[in-house]
Amino acid sequence: QVHLVESGGGLVQAGGSLRLSCAPSGRTFSGYAMGWFRQAPGKEREFVAAISGSGRNTYYADSVKGRFTISRDNVKNTVYLQMNSLKSEDTAAYYCAASETAWVREEYDYWGQGTQVTVSS
Repeated sequence: QVHLVESGGGLVQAGGSLRLSCAPSGRTFSGYAMGWFRQAPGKEREFVAAISGSGRNTYYADSVKGRFTISRDNVKNTVYLQMNSLKSEDTAAYYCAASETAWVREEYDYWGQGTQVTVSS
C-alpha cells in the first residue's frame, strides 16, 4: 500500500521560511511526477507546484512563483517544497501528491494526509 508522508510544516512568522518534505512509502516514485497542493479553511484545494519525474520541468501557481521552489531527490525518493517569504495567505494544509506518469498532468493518483503551515502576521 502506498503512503505519502509529508513533514516540515509548522508555525512561522510572515517573511520566514519552511521546507516541506514528502517521502513516499510502499514503493518508489523516483521518475514519476509529483506535486504539492494546499487547502485553506473554507476554501477549495488549490495547486501549488509540480515537478516532472526527471526533475527537469517544474510548474508553479502564480501566487507562489518566485517564492516557492519544488525539487526532488530521486535517490532519497523525496520531494521538497522550499517556501520563502511566507505570507499569511500561505496558511493552509499542504498536501503531497504523486502521479503514475513521468510527466506532469492535472490528475494525481496518490495523496498524502497533509501537513499544516501557519504563517503569523
